[in-house]
Amino acid sequence: MESDNLNCAICIEKFRVPVTIPCGHTFCQECIGKLWDTKEKAGIGALCPLCNEEFKSRPPLKRNVSLCLLTDGTVSRELPSVSRADCTEPGLELCGRHNKPLVIYCKTEGMCVCYECAITACKNHEQVLVEEERKSREAGLKKAAVEIKKHMDETERNIIKLKENIATAKGSYQKTGEWLHTRFSQLVKVLEEKQEVTESHVSQEQEAVLTQAQAQLDALQEQAQRLRQSHQLIDTLRTLPDNKLIQESRPVEVPQLQEVAVDVNVNLQDRLTGVMDILSKISKLVLEDLVKAMDTAIGQDKEGSPLDKKPTLAVVPSPATPSYPGGKEGLGEYRCSLTFDPRTANSHLQLSLSNRRAEHLTTGPRQVPADKARFDHTWQVLCHEGFLHGRHYWELEVSKPWAYLGVTYQAIPRKEKGKQCMVGMNELSWSLQLDERQFSAWHAGRREPVAAPQLQPQHQPLHIGMLLDYEAGTLTYYGEGQTRLHAFHCAFSQELFPACWIGEGVSVTLCPP
Repeated sequence: MESDNLNCAICIEKFRVPVTIPCGHTFCQECIGKLWDTKEKAGIGALCPLCNEEFKSRPPLKRNVSLCLLTDGTVSRELPSVSRADCTEPGLELCGRHNKPLVIYCKTEGMCVCYECAITACKNHEQVLVEEERKSREAGLKKAAVEIKKHMDETERNIIKLKENIATAKGSYQKTGEWLHTRFSQLVKVLEEKQEVTESHVSQEQEAVLTQAQAQLDALQEQAQRLRQSHQLIDTLRTLPDNKLIQESRPVEVPQLQEVAVDVNVNLQDRLTGVMDILSKISKLVLEDLVKAMDTAIGQDKEGSPLDKKPTLAVVPSPATPSYPGGKEGLGEYRCSLTFDPRTANSHLQLSLSNRRAEHLTTGPRQVPADKARFDHTWQVLCHEGFLHGRHYWELEVSKPWAYLGVTYQAIPRKEKGKQCMVGMNELSWSLQLDERQFSAWHAGRREPVAAPQLQPQHQPLHIGMLLDYEAGTLTYYGEGQTRLHAFHCAFSQELFPACWIGEGVSVTLCPP
């Protein structure tokens, strides 16, 4: 009876690769397949040959694993000559030891085994059906595929973004190169044109002045000749006898000479003072500042990234005294009137004297309205007045040496915490630090020691003068008695505003002009 249950109802023989169809009946895979192929050719749909249940479409054939194991053992005992191909479905691997399908996955050994291996060699190991393990592995592969696809998409986006950034960088370098070429070409062209015009003007004026001077010289030489002739005549007359001398000397008269100027009027140098002054400034900018700036930029490219180093060009002691006169009388010509801007003042600073005095309160911050121009965390204040050209001089009275006095562009940071907002600690500003021990010049966060004069007793305030020459690119500091302390050199490019960082308990007053 048990043997009959292992027979296929179509071929009436032992199952070979038993498969179960949706109605629950089991047949040999080859038998049911051939039956349905024959029916399909006759135009009849797939149905069960036992219960005649019809299927809308030809259902997939799923191997009956348990029955396959039973029939495999039975067939192996009864029909030892049956080939491996007859008892396995196409593509199914067999166990090398027992010649049985690998239907169990041993997790402990990490390998597929047959049913006999599963109950002998892998008896106490963790096991699952191969189909279940495959589903698990396929789920893991599917999840991995999703992650890989995500990374692929992100990588593709990064590739596109990098290509865009490369294009942008190329455009930026091209624009920078074009800008530099245009500026250099314009400067060279203007210099050549102005050189030609100036030299032509000098040549023409020289010719006119020297022609006039030569005419004056010719007139004087003509007069000298006439005078020599008259003098020779007199000498001749003086050798004559008395009677003859008296008769011949009557017509001799002193020649009437026209006054001839001997000055050569050369005032060209005075009229070209402005041109010569500008050429001197250009020479300094080109021969000193431009050379240093290029050395700094190119040197950074050779030694490392420009982001790793900051330029030190602007923090340079002035190599010579100013071209304008010193002393109160000379600087007084450039004095200007300044006031602090309340909108910029930090809440710790209180303004008074019509906004000419700023004091750092020791009682804590004041209630002030929010303003985009205000320094929120830095004890700092700017002046209302800004400068885009010309020379400007102002003086400040500092109650004690704990302050930074300087100038800045409008774009200086105002809301961040830290030193980046302080005047002199960024590339947008320049400052002189007043300290009890030493003065220091600051730009772009780089310090240059300053030889400060002997400080006054603490009860006496410090007087500091500042002279900004925008076109010359200089910011010069003066101490007591107009003693020159330090000078910055830089090609300014934006409007500059006087700025003060004020320590606790310190007051800074803008002196009236």
